[in-house]
Amino acid sequence: MTYKETIELLYALQNPEKVVFKERKFGIVSNNSLGIYHSELKKIAKEIGKDNELALQLFDSGIYEARILCSKIFKPKDVTVDLMEKWVKTFENWEVCDSFSMGLFAKSEFALEKILEWTKRKPEFEKRAGFTIMASYCMADKLSDNSIFEPFFPIIKREANDERIYVKKAVNWALRNIGKRNTDLNKKAILVTQEILETKSPAAIWIAKNALNELEKDHIRMSDYPRTIYRR
Repeated sequence: MTYKETIELLYALQNPEKVVFKERKFGIVSNNSLGIYHSELKKIAKEIGKDNELALQLFDSGIYEARILCSKIFKPKDVTVDLMEKWVKTFENWEVCDSFSMGLFAKSEFALEKILEWTKRKPEFEKRAGFTIMASYCMADKLSDNSIFEPFFPIIKREANDERIYVKKAVNWALRNIGKRNTDLNKKAILVTQEILETKSPAAIWIAKNALNELEKDHIRMSDYPRTIYRR
């Protein structure tokens, strides 16, 4: 599919009512949006396949949905630090942030580097991107041992007092995903969560209580990564 054909297809699906609905229902405030649901963009991306050149053209169009489509058709192995920095600075809501962070950044060779760097950032969706990568990397990397993931706990504790809704939700998400990676990380995640619970920050208390509700379930579903160790 060419750039022209893709843009024409996006405009054919344009629905201003969906722009309003997404903002009201999901808090997705976006500029230059056509009003296309994420599920529809996933179908288009599947039809296109991986195409880096088209992805870059779509991002530079400035159309909101075209940028999300970019995140779905660019090859993770070809991501560069310069592209990541260019893209992360444009994130204006959780939808586009998570689409890039989960599907692209967490699968790139720079995932760990950006977790360490972006979780310190001040802009809300740049920081969220760091924690979304963290949450996704726990599932994307099926082979690494616990030494890769244990250093995430101090980062979570450090940022658990951020009251901004899309940051604290991502911090909580990362904590829960680490705790569901295997039984040993689950135990450590629960201990860290109990430590977070002792703080006076409303955000930290919410993060901890919500995480414990899942991490302490009797029948919590574990990924058992790496399975060479945890699933024999």
